[in-house]
Amino acid sequence: MDNTTDGTWDTLPVRLNDGVLQTLDELKFTHMTPVQSACIPLFMSNKDVAAEAVTGSGKTLAFVIPIIELLLKREEKLKKMQVGALVITPTRELALQISEVMEQFIQKFPQFTQILLIGGSNPIEDVEKFKDQGANILIATPGRLEDMFRRKPDGLDLASSVRSLEVLVLDEADRLLDMGFEASLNSILSLLPKQRRTGLFSATQTQELEKLVRAGLRNPVRITVKEKGVAAAAAAAPVQKTPSRLSNYYTICRSDEKFNNLVAFLRQHKHEKNLVFFSTCACVEYYGRILEALVKKVAVCCIHGKMKNKRNKIFADFRALKSGILVCTDVMARGIDIPEVNWVLQYDPPSSASAFVHRCGRTARIGNQGSALVFLLPMEETYVTFLSINQKCPLQKMPPVKDVVDVLPKVKAMSLADRAMFDRGMRAFVSCVQAYAKHECSLIFRIKDLDFASLARGFALLRLPKMPELRGRMFPDFTETTVDTETIRYKDKNRQKQRQKMLKEKEENPTKRIFLLLPDQTS
Repeated sequence: MDNTTDGTWDTLPVRLNDGVLQTLDELKFTHMTPVQSACIPLFMSNKDVAAEAVTGSGKTLAFVIPIIELLLKREEKLKKMQVGALVITPTRELALQISEVMEQFIQKFPQFTQILLIGGSNPIEDVEKFKDQGANILIATPGRLEDMFRRKPDGLDLASSVRSLEVLVLDEADRLLDMGFEASLNSILSLLPKQRRTGLFSATQTQELEKLVRAGLRNPVRITVKEKGVAAAAAAAPVQKTPSRLSNYYTICRSDEKFNNLVAFLRQHKHEKNLVFFSTCACVEYYGRILEALVKKVAVCCIHGKMKNKRNKIFADFRALKSGILVCTDVMARGIDIPEVNWVLQYDPPSSASAFVHRCGRTARIGNQGSALVFLLPMEETYVTFLSINQKCPLQKMPPVKDVVDVLPKVKAMSLADRAMFDRGMRAFVSCVQAYAKHECSLIFRIKDLDFASLARGFALLRLPKMPELRGRMFPDFTETTVDTETIRYKDKNRQKQRQKMLKEKEENPTKRIFLLLPDQTS
């Protein structure tokens, strides 16, 4: 089945409600994608569905529309506290995105209400909100949902509310398992009625996922949506896993050249919408703040897995932007739909080949054009061949970025001016080395061959951190600053005061271990 348009909505073998059709018209969804044309009739004829679809295939509507239609067809109207549909998804960003789509449809059907149950919000407030307004549609992340089932002492009997469940959807099911939610899912499934329709959507098929299919679905119809352009004679062969309208590039540069190249590229594409992927949360914190200072007149947003309270707002703000930069970890690599992303830049190659594909899939979604670029070291160039063979993902070499200037002295100046930035750089370097050592493709990404001096220069470090990987080694190609880094002060007066207190304590108790690297102030 090709991932292109697949006919207008009136060609479906089942008729959609006028309110649904009106919403589709308002959203300018004139044609279906294959995953929609395949799943919607099956769902609406009371079949369980297990769908494998490439990223950007339009699967959200493939379950949102059947949810509305099946709830409308109920003989008995749902009461305030009766849950008719449950969507479980791995991250809060995905949940918010699905909720936005759902809201656009249920505006035509005021008899239905929905509620979001996700991390980052106060669970007691969630309980009170549910008790106050009820919900017929739940969109949730597994951890928060499992917690809500335990809130009976707080007056919420969710187990009773889900007895009316008509539809369960497990979105990004492979990622739910990858993120360690198997136990939570099994616990939740045990509380749901067996007589329900279940849809499972994933980008890949694994043995672990097959176990979940057997546990949660009854005689499912299996659907696989492939990319366009696969010759019939090669139908049995592995197919390209990235979107067909994606232009995929790579560039080769040393560690100490990478950041200068990234800044030059972003300056030249400042009127576009760009995602920049780093391997760790600490790298996002460090480089995100630097880009904020160096790429002028461009909105720079940062998202990573350790952010709690601000993450939802940052995601919503970036989605609304016409242009800007989102600096992120792989928390944004799967299933997230951000409108009109022009470039996906992979500053650090991801830890797995499949994650490479998912990152690229944040652009060129649902038939749109987009581009992706990965930065590789000279010793990593064989990764290009590996991706072509392993993921059927061919890459073209991009010409060198023009007008590259050395911004690293400015980065060093930022670290000298504020100890918080100095600390972030040290954390980021350590986390980057540790992530590199754990890379799935260790034959290509060889930690023993990594040029630590070049890497440290690329991080604009003032000195090398103390860490096991560097112990007992000399690095003549790295020049430490002549400034005593212990004298660098925090701009934040409270943090500086806290550090002074700790230094005094260390002086008075020289044998006591005191950790002087203060935690970063993120939320």
